[in-house]
Order: sequence, then structure tokens, then C-alpha cells
Amino acid sequence: METPSRYRDGPVRTTLVAIGLAAFGILASQFTTLPAIALEPALATSPTDASLVSRTALLILNFLGFVLAGALYLAVTGRGWSYVDLRWPTKRGWLYVLAGVLGSFVFYILVSLVVQVLALPSAENQVATYIGGDQTMVLIMIGIVFFFNAPAEEFLFRNVVQKRLYAAFDRLTAVVVASAIFALIHIMSYAVLSDSLLATLVPVMVVFGGSIIFGLLYAKTDNLVVPIGAHAAFNAIQFGLLYIALEYDLEAADPSTSLLVDLAATVPL
Repeated sequence: METPSRYRDGPVRTTLVAIGLAAFGILASQFTTLPAIALEPALATSPTDASLVSRTALLILNFLGFVLAGALYLAVTGRGWSYVDLRWPTKRGWLYVLAGVLGSFVFYILVSLVVQVLALPSAENQVATYIGGDQTMVLIMIGIVFFFNAPAEEFLFRNVVQKRLYAAFDRLTAVVVASAIFALIHIMSYAVLSDSLLATLVPVMVVFGGSIIFGLLYAKTDNLVVPIGAHAAFNAIQFGLLYIALEYDLEAADPSTSLLVDLAATVPL
């Protein structure tokens, strides 16, 4: 689906609008999480000490902030919900979902090998602080990625940000620019748990690569369900692997499983 002519714009303004939308999404997520933090202040200082219900509520509200930001943008600009490319995929569409999941795993495994071979430091995602070693929370995260995380992030960064970039760029360039913006907003979620710039940049570059894959899926199909499906399945499998690693203490039992543990523990939400 091509961008209507009335939405076309110059590259500088379009890029600034895209960046503004991403920043607005972050701001909105800070606003929507306030009720959870107000009810349990420990979420802001020591998340692992907070209750399971509070941690779950905070993560859900965080992703709903992205939906709120995108919805407000569609309303203010008059695009409306018809702008959202949401429909049940064809058989070919589901093949793209499968290709996206497999491609993501190949990419992340290769990156994990490079990180291990070069002994590069890599920070954990801030979401890890809400999980800790709680296996129940890991299982809850599988539901969150399917119903909140993947739909919210793909809606804002693919159907709103990336599609907005179509107004000034060809699709491949729009995918790269949208992915760069997506990666940049993840810097703080890694930086707060990092002791070096390199340790922060390594996972951010991984997020950038993963976003390229999901962005290409959307650009190829013009169907938001396709990147949502690939994103959700990929993250859910990672959390499944993390659950297995915690359940059987794989890293401690056998160093050869460290790649599995590293891959499962670095979930690019």
C-alpha cells in the first residue's frame, strides 16, 4: 500500500516527525505506568521486591503507552484506524512470519557467537530487572509479548513510524531509518544496567538488526500481523528457553549450554 500523496513530505521533516513519534511513545509509556508505580513504589527503586501482579501491570501499561501514542497521532492527523494495516495473513503471509522467526534466530545466534568469540561485554535489558530469577514471571512474559509487547511496538514503529517514513524515502531506507530510531530508544533500557558504552552498544546493535528483519516483513506484506507474529513468536521462544535454563540451571550444569542461556537472557523487547 503506497502512502497517499496528501501525506508525502520532505526527508528532514519526515525523519523529525518519526523521531518525535518515537519520543512521544516513550513519554506516553512513562505516563501510563504511573498508576502501577503509585500503587507500589518499589517498582521504581527495586522491581524484584515488588509483587508479581505489580510487575505484570507495569509492563502491560508500559506497552499500552506505545498504543496510546500511535492512536493519538492517527486521530490528530486525521488518518484514523483505516491507516492500520491489520488483516489475517494469507498462506504466503504466514510463510513470511516463519521466515522472520527463523531469520531472527539465525541472526541472534551469529551475533551471540561473535560476542563470545570476541569476548564483547553485553548489557542486559532493563526488563530483566522485573523478571529476576522468577520463573513464573518468565511464563507471564510469554503472554505479555503476544498480547501487548509485539502488537504495541509493531503498531507504533512499523505501522506508524515506518509507514510515515514512506512519505519521503523508498521502503528499504524507511526500514533502516525506522530501525535506527527503534534501536536508539532502547539505549536507556540497556545503559541503566551497563558499566560501559560498549556493553550498551552491543545489544542496541542487536536490536537494530532484529528491527530490520521485522521492518522488512512489514514492508514486504503491508500487513501488521506478519511482523507482530514473527516478533511475538521469536520473543516467546526466547522466554521459553530462559524458563528451561532457569528450571534446569543449564549454565551451571554445563558450560556448553552458555550460548542457549545468553540467547534466552538477551530478549530485545
